[in-house]
Amino acid sequence: FRLPVVVHISVTGGHNADGDYLNSTELYDSTTGMWTATGDLNNARFDHTASVLTNGRVLVTGGYYYDHRINSSELYDPVTEMWTTTGSLNDARSGHTASVLTNGNVLVTGGYNHNQLKSVELYDPVTEIWTTTDSMIDAREYHRASVLTNGKVLVTGGLNAHALKNCILYDPSTETWTNTTDMHHVRWGHTASVLTNGQVLVTGGSGSSYLNNAELYDPLTATWTTIAHMNHARSGHTASILTNGRVLVTAGFNGLTINSAELY
Repeated sequence: FRLPVVVHISVTGGHNADGDYLNSTELYDSTTGMWTATGDLNNARFDHTASVLTNGRVLVTGGYYYDHRINSSELYDPVTEMWTTTGSLNDARSGHTASVLTNGNVLVTGGYNHNQLKSVELYDPVTEIWTTTDSMIDAREYHRASVLTNGKVLVTGGLNAHALKNCILYDPSTETWTNTTDMHHVRWGHTASVLTNGQVLVTGGSGSSYLNNAELYDPLTATWTTIAHMNHARSGHTASILTNGRVLVTAGFNGLTINSAELY
C-alpha cells in the first residue's frame, strides 16, 4: 500500500487575452483536482521566473510590466499564503532564468532590458540579498539553465541578435563560466530537462523556424547526441519529468497554439 503523493502547483502572474498584466496567484491540489486563488503578488508581472526554495517558499523574480522591465522580487509563504517583497535584483530583466543551486542559493542569468543581458546574480535566501557574480560569456534571453547532478549549471541556446546554439557551464565553487560543446541546432524558447541518468534532454524551440528536433547532452563526455524528433514542432512549451523517469512535453506554439502532448 502506498499513500498518494500530494502535489501543489502554483501559477503566478502573466497576462490575459485582453493584454492585462496579472498579479493573481492560483494553487492546484492534485488530490482534489481543483484550483484555488491564493494571495496576490505585490506587483503584476509577465515573463518572470518562479523558483521553489529549499525552505519551501517560492521566489518570483523580475519580469515585464507594460513598457518596462522589473527588478523587484517577492517571496510566497505557503503557510500564510502571503507574498512579501524581498531584495531587488541589481538589473531589471525579463526572459531570464532562475536556478536553485545545491547550496540553496538562486542563480539568475541573462534576460532582456533594452538589450540582451549577460549579467548574472546570486540570491541568498538567508540574507535576502542579491550579489553579482561572473557574467556569462554571451548575452542572451529565452535560454535555458539546468542544474546538473555535479552541481554545475548548463546554459543552452537562447536569443541575441540571432538564435544561439552555444552552451556554457557555470561552476558555483569558483563562480566562473566556461564554454562547453555547442548544440547541433540553434534554438530559443526550448526546454532543457535533467533526466534521472544525469543527461540533459533539449526539445524544440525556435531557430529559423519552429523546431521538432531533440538532443541529449552527456555531462561526462560534454557531447550532444541527436535523438528521435518530436511529433510536432513547438516553442514555448513545457517539459515535466514524471515519477517513472519519462518526460511529458505539452502545448507550445508553432504559428498556432498547440494543445497536444507527447511522451519521451
